[in-house]
Amino acid sequence: MTRLPPVPYEEWDAEALRPLTGGRTVPPSNVLGLLLHHPELARSFLTFSAHLLARNSLPEKMRELAILRVAWRRECRYEWAQHVLIGRRAGVEEDDLEQVRTGADTLVNRAVDELETSSTLSDGTYAELAKALDERQLLDFVFTVGAYGMLAAALNTFAVEPDPAPDDGGSG
Repeated sequence: MTRLPPVPYEEWDAEALRPLTGGRTVPPSNVLGLLLHHPELARSFLTFSAHLLARNSLPEKMRELAILRVAWRRECRYEWAQHVLIGRRAGVEEDDLEQVRTGADTLVNRAVDELETSSTLSDGTYAELAKALDERQLLDFVFTVGAYGMLAAALNTFAVEPDPAPDDGGSG
């Protein structure tokens, strides 16, 4: 059961959501409803989150695989459900999801696991990532893993339920 029910949609603070929405109307979302209990926090976090999701320099599929690995490790149902949908649009296939779930020895899984376990990357994993990514992408990778870990902690702590599945394959 949700510990902190989402702010009802009709009470949403559009200004607090502006960093994410750009003023567009967005459908109800349990994570946004949670954040709107604290509009200043919502505004700040969503500014950062908008970068990670929309302006991230990582290849989209890699970003989503990293987020999914964080969600799987942290047992975050909300994050997993949302990012399976987003990931599929970025080219994540069922085989990729199985590798995330089983912790297959992929570079992304290894890097996420190291960051989640010890808050750093081993020299070998860092060298391998540095061959695949430029400096901006390395920063985006580490900050994506950290931010989605923090979000998973909040979603799990407040027992935020996954949003209902979109009828039209919507934005997730």
